[in-house]
Amino acid sequence: MRLFDLTGRVAIVTGGNGGIGLGMAEGLAAAGATVVLAGRNAAKGAAAVTQIVRAGGKAEFANVDVMDEKSCRALIDGAARTHGRLDVLVNNAGVNIRKAPDQLSAAEWRTVIDTNLTSAFVCSHAAYPHMKKNGSGKIINIGSMMSIFAAGFAPAYAASKGGIVQFGRACATAWAKDNIQVNAVLPGWIDTDLTKNARREVAGLHERVLGRTPAARWGQPSDFAGIAVFLASAASDFVTGTAIPVDGGFSVQG
Repeated sequence: MRLFDLTGRVAIVTGGNGGIGLGMAEGLAAAGATVVLAGRNAAKGAAAVTQIVRAGGKAEFANVDVMDEKSCRALIDGAARTHGRLDVLVNNAGVNIRKAPDQLSAAEWRTVIDTNLTSAFVCSHAAYPHMKKNGSGKIINIGSMMSIFAAGFAPAYAASKGGIVQFGRACATAWAKDNIQVNAVLPGWIDTDLTKNARREVAGLHERVLGRTPAARWGQPSDFAGIAVFLASAASDFVTGTAIPVDGGFSVQG
């Protein structure tokens, strides 16, 4: 359907060289977008680009440190300059430090907040003038089940993921006049490198996730291709300020 056609569009995905970011990037590329995968690991980025290109898509890697404002702005402005436009921004880069609040240092707090939340602000701030110039734009922020639920082992992560939803709603309200839609995706428990560490660090997590998830499985990065295309395309032009769980039903359980 033409509603979902992204031919000629340019998309940036931070943390796009693996996990959920790569799953979304693959969906965007399959729908016709040129995708810029932004991250710190160049070897991983090159492998991700090859994977997308072999599938018939258009992709490139950009080295970026999302904790560095200048690096974020160079990413956004560089992609817009190279391709002549910027249509889609996926703020996906994220980290977690699993400690109880009383065990977490201020430096660790800042690392998580700056990576997960401040980078989304900076990238969105840099993307806005390019999207306004185009007359339209789509920003997709990656939240989490921790945007909804609490966990004693993830205070900074939960704060960042709750914050990214509210930040996106503020942007959605401010930028609706510019035909820019801003939405959040809330992944459930997804099989990525980040959650592999969680399963090692949190006893019984695997069993609890399966027990609560109606789909009775962990999600896969490929489960995010469709929602990425929807939120990046004309199909979602009247959808803004939302937070959509992609969690196999985890969040609807009491």
